[in-house]
Amino acid sequence: MNIVCLDMEGVLVPEIWIAFSEASGIPELRRTTRDEPDYDKLMRWRLGILREHGLGLKEIQDTIAAIDPLPGAKEFMDELRSITQAVILSDTFSQFAQPLMKKLGWPTLLCNELVVAPDGEIVDYKLRCRNTKLSTVKAFQSVGFDTIAAGDSFNDLAMIRASKAGILFRSTEAIKADNPDLPAVEEFDDLLRIIKENL
Repeated sequence: MNIVCLDMEGVLVPEIWIAFSEASGIPELRRTTRDEPDYDKLMRWRLGILREHGLGLKEIQDTIAAIDPLPGAKEFMDELRSITQAVILSDTFSQFAQPLMKKLGWPTLLCNELVVAPDGEIVDYKLRCRNTKLSTVKAFQSVGFDTIAAGDSFNDLAMIRASKAGILFRSTEAIKADNPDLPAVEEFDDLLRIIKENL
């Protein structure tokens, strides 16, 4: 049995932090897991910037409300889910992702949680588990699934490499150059074709 494991941001929806960077006028918040492989370091840095500017969950959610999935993402997910099991594995947070999941037709999402103070300040975050994407892929494999994984960032490489088939989707030139053995595609039709070839 197969299960397809997909990253969310940069693959199915725009990068939330980049959108919020543009909306808030804070260019430092454009930094993502494409730029910083250490997720904890990245998130601690982001929380510090939010505190410094007096911004909280509401401001980010207001930005997210205006974000739509990438063109073709919902149709891709609909077709994929008609032929195999699929799950989104993301380092985002449930408080961010829910409006986007609605726009994608409520696919299964496994992600993290924010710790939010009564005044809306984001004070911390809780990871679902360590090495969330790789741990989840290994857990699926331990109960009899073969995994196929696709993503665009540093934090996707472990799950991609641990799967029977792994694909870089709309990744950076640097990541593609460092991983020349992995297929790298830019269009949903090509991603779906490679997935089908490996089912």
